[in-house]
Amino acid sequence: MAGDSAIRAKMAELAEEIRDHQYRYYVLDKPVVTDSEFDLLWKDLVKLEEQNPKLRDPHSPTLEVGGGFATHFDSFDHVEKMMSLDNAFDESELDAWFERVAKESKENTWLCEVKVDGLAINLLYEQGRLVRALTRGNGVTGEDVTLNIKTIKEIPHQLKGERVAKTVEIRGEVFFPLNKFAQLNDELEESGKSIFANPRNAAAGSLRQKDPRVTASRPLSMVVHGIGALEGLTLQTQSAGYELMKGWGLPVSKRFKVAKSRAEVRQFIEHYQQNRHGIEHEIDGVVIKVNELEAQKALGSTSRAPKWAIAYKYPPEEVTTKLLDIKVSVGRTGRVTPFAFMEPVRVSGSTVTNATLHNMEEVVRKGILIGDVVVLRKAGDVIPEILGPVLESRDGSQRAFVMPGNCPECGSKLRAMSQGDVDIRCPNTRSCPAQLRERIYYIGSRGALDIDVLGYEATSALLEDKLIVDESDLFDLDSGKLLKSEFFKKKDGTLGANAEKLLEALNAAKRRPLWRILVALSIRHVGPTAAQGLANHFGSIPKIASASSDELAAVDGVGSVIAQSVNEFFAQDWRAQIVARWAKAGVRMEGITSSEKEQTLAGLTLVVTGSLDGFTRDSVTEAILERGGKVSSSVSRKTDYVVVGREPGSKASKAADLGVSTLDEKSFIELLNNGPRR
Repeated sequence: MAGDSAIRAKMAELAEEIRDHQYRYYVLDKPVVTDSEFDLLWKDLVKLEEQNPKLRDPHSPTLEVGGGFATHFDSFDHVEKMMSLDNAFDESELDAWFERVAKESKENTWLCEVKVDGLAINLLYEQGRLVRALTRGNGVTGEDVTLNIKTIKEIPHQLKGERVAKTVEIRGEVFFPLNKFAQLNDELEESGKSIFANPRNAAAGSLRQKDPRVTASRPLSMVVHGIGALEGLTLQTQSAGYELMKGWGLPVSKRFKVAKSRAEVRQFIEHYQQNRHGIEHEIDGVVIKVNELEAQKALGSTSRAPKWAIAYKYPPEEVTTKLLDIKVSVGRTGRVTPFAFMEPVRVSGSTVTNATLHNMEEVVRKGILIGDVVVLRKAGDVIPEILGPVLESRDGSQRAFVMPGNCPECGSKLRAMSQGDVDIRCPNTRSCPAQLRERIYYIGSRGALDIDVLGYEATSALLEDKLIVDESDLFDLDSGKLLKSEFFKKKDGTLGANAEKLLEALNAAKRRPLWRILVALSIRHVGPTAAQGLANHFGSIPKIASASSDELAAVDGVGSVIAQSVNEFFAQDWRAQIVARWAKAGVRMEGITSSEKEQTLAGLTLVVTGSLDGFTRDSVTEAILERGGKVSSSVSRKTDYVVVGREPGSKASKAADLGVSTLDEKSFIELLNNGPRR
């Protein structure tokens, strides 16, 4: 039906937008919307799915936990699924949750604790020894950050005490102490590096360092607040688990209380709402859990969250300040974004001078004028947001913001790129200094080619000293060229360590997986999901470049809008020149399916769990795909083989339950070389 098609399209659009924001939040640690804006998108999708359950995508983000996007770290399964929490934003939503619990369990006590705004971590202990630390990931599989976690002094490598469980998963939050956050940003700024927007991003960025020594230099801390898998012990209550974890030497928060009534729960909520900035870490609310574990078991969970717990989110703080000016910035795709420049004001524990205004339509909608006294908040205590003007403070001196007609960096006439597009863009994609600078900086980001040394200051030096004209020159850099820049050489005129590291990093980046090369090209709308789909389907950049719109749109995760964008990209001669120059410099252009290797795995579906000695996470996937096989993240009756490495997750057990064949690394290599035995 036509109506169903429109609803399905709207649901797909919301899901795609939500996944993009999750990627920016969890992987890049650079969110572009406020928590409240994200919550509205989430609520809209949930509402549509509840009204139209038959149209819900089985892969909808509302059925997943957190932002399941991988970086360069190896991935492993959690022993027990790591859930998210549902939220309550006001008293009525909290009361509704209490009533739902009461229908299943009448006599309860409630464990209340502050909700730490950090990075969720799962610690696996076996026989009391810390064997692995994983990020939450998508709730089933997380990223291995064990070496970095072990640098945090509060986390014991060996549990103490007599009642130590045989196997136990400890859940908690890694956070960056507020009193050390400003100091870190000062040090980063002084060294020419990008600063962190907030302590949560600082915690995530510090923990996701390749070199554990960098993590060790950061004052990270952790608070534990739950138990996942538990073998060898039984518990009656959540609070008993907290006492047990404390006895093991784990950093349990002092800020929790067992409440005997709803009134006591509300007192706890109110107390920390009034004293939220007197804590060593940021909080964005309070978590309330049913304390009795039998009741928790009876209540159960949805696909993403337990029914026995809820997060009561505090409303963001609001302050007033003067709007001194509205300026614009130009991004890597030419998008021109207005932002507010304000008198410094302290809100939610930090001083704010800038806030994004997104686009001209947003400026008009909010009705703000330059010179206004404005109401400012940090939505979710993270991103500064102007709510609107204080009208009674106007004295007639205020003036309206006028979007510039020309690019502030290159002078090109600005325009909307398509009908109905609220964003104004600079069309001078090729040579606008701002776009060029942002594109090259993006190439070095973790979301693209992960070139550590290619930060903002290095990018600026390469361009200002004319070592490169555009990104096509990037992989032709050598020591002779870098010696022409003061940024890359020592006082004695010899090559600096940063130059040597950059050349090494550029050389390593040439062999990144094909999908990362696609992302690094800054094709509009092509993020990690679309790039992986294109790379896996076509197998090479030349094949992608020559594909028709219909062929591109047919790829899972692509669609007509992205297909058009890809066609437009490769139709431009200067873009094609970048690809040609990169190819000549040795950057990977051939992917997995274009390999000449024998298709020994044609028609087979494999799942990999645990660590393999001879393969990284990327290379084992590549080895399977280039031989014609398919890689799946979950085990089902359609799975042909499960490859089991060291310290496997629950997928190995599920394979045994379903009767799916398992392979050790030696047998896997034999399968790659010879195919299945007939």
